[in-house]
Amino acid sequence: MRTGRQKYYDIFSCFYDSFINLHAGRHRDETRRFLVDSSRLEKSGSPSILDICCGTGSVIVAFADHCAAALTIGYDFSAGMLQRARQKDAAGTIRYIQGDAAQLAFRSDSFDLVCCSHALYELRGRVRNDALLEMKRVVSPDGQVLIMEHEVPGNPAIRALFHLRMLMMGSADAGEFLKQDLSPYRSIFTEVTLSHTPSGKSKLIACRKG
Repeated sequence: MRTGRQKYYDIFSCFYDSFINLHAGRHRDETRRFLVDSSRLEKSGSPSILDICCGTGSVIVAFADHCAAALTIGYDFSAGMLQRARQKDAAGTIRYIQGDAAQLAFRSDSFDLVCCSHALYELRGRVRNDALLEMKRVVSPDGQVLIMEHEVPGNPAIRALFHLRMLMMGSADAGEFLKQDLSPYRSIFTEVTLSHTPSGKSKLIACRKG
């Protein structure tokens, strides 16, 4: 794994939630609710759920709260992010694994749901494509991959911070990746659909491998 980027995210984990709250404002819970609702998972079921690039764990905690019997796994390459995520898991039911998104440590067809929230745009070069291929590999034939990504912020101050972060650690084509159509997903998955959160701050790409 990429040591320099790991160190950056280990440090950034101390400020990550504050940055997200600043960016999302009063809509900070909206994306998690939208993602969970879009999964269409039954509350009483026991699905297997993998959150790739889970960061400080807010998304996988939301899924664990929604489906108490689910197997929930948060996966990230930053030890600092995972440490923060464990602090949010009051029930201690979520498993956290440190690893590379481009080399998932799971057998093929292992999960009913694979999600990646506001992280794919930060992956560089071939790594992003490899991560998508890995998501397709580990999701079950009847499962789905849900990818949440930012819309470029409208507020000038927040947009400046957003672009500064992309400049520091995002991929060289991060801005273009966020603006483009569904072609990167359609080149890998059989079925791809697009939807937007009510506020318009984020977009959700739902994928199935067929």
